[in-house]
Amino acid sequence: MTVLVTGGAGYIGSHTVKELLRNKYEVIIFDNFSTGHEKLVCGGRVVRGDLRSKDDLFCLFRQERIEAVIHFAALIQVGESYSDPQKYYQHNLISTLNLLEVMLQFGVKYFIFSSSAAVYGQPREIPIPEHHPLEPINPYGASKAMLERILLDYNRAYGLKYISLRYFNAAGADPEGQLGELHCPETHLIPNLLLHLLGRNPEFRIFGQDFPTPDGTPIRDYIHVTDLARAHLLALQKLQAEETSQVLNLGTGRGYSVLEVVRTAEKVTGKKAALNFGPRRAGDVPVLLASKDRALSFLDWQPELSDLEFIIQTAWDWHQKN
Repeated sequence: MTVLVTGGAGYIGSHTVKELLRNKYEVIIFDNFSTGHEKLVCGGRVVRGDLRSKDDLFCLFRQERIEAVIHFAALIQVGESYSDPQKYYQHNLISTLNLLEVMLQFGVKYFIFSSSAAVYGQPREIPIPEHHPLEPINPYGASKAMLERILLDYNRAYGLKYISLRYFNAAGADPEGQLGELHCPETHLIPNLLLHLLGRNPEFRIFGQDFPTPDGTPIRDYIHVTDLARAHLLALQKLQAEETSQVLNLGTGRGYSVLEVVRTAEKVTGKKAALNFGPRRAGDVPVLLASKDRALSFLDWQPELSDLEFIIQTAWDWHQKN
């Protein structure tokens, strides 16, 4: 099977490409490299192009016999989506609609979508099940929720088979050291903390210390990026075998507070963080944990590498070398 991976030069995309290649899939990476990186391309064929251009997509699908698509390419910064919602709606919605249109035109019916826990908004129950109402509180999450509704309609009307994967907090790096997290700017907790411990960021700020949690800092569900990548592989195999559509959380159901992450990083690295506390950010919730039961039963998937110490160790190894 030939699989198109949009955004395959990004963080989660590159790790998924590695899993696909390991399992003998033919992989085509489609990326405009606006946020992706050539150093994260670990194999497959690379096509430079932009999802906002139907001509780029039409040329690609006309030249290649693509049988399935895994769609990572999107803008992902929650804060930026607040300040510039038009950018997020235009980019995330239009690019995906273009991709789906060309897929239908060429008869490609398998689609795996990179969604987000941001579709849930303020959780009404913890851990969050997939049937939880979708009430996103930022434009980034809203764009993902809108696309999930579009996929539901495309499944009904056109027979598109899809699995939408709602990530919680992706973290860590390839255990073999080939790939890792590389964003510019970096907005995620663990890489920012490790860059601080390496002396590259002079300040490390924690946003909020008055949450109703045991130590006052928010609790999140961290999942190793290789576990995420393996879930995409299993989702693709499920689509091939059963041609069924589904929505799944990808998380561990186990949470760690920001201060627990800091203390674990200090243990792994042997370095001490200089903490600076700031006010809460808009939309931050005290606790965000996934129910993983559906992913376990539907995909037979378990997050095997998502121990916090292992996550931080692999990320630390990557950042020391890069």
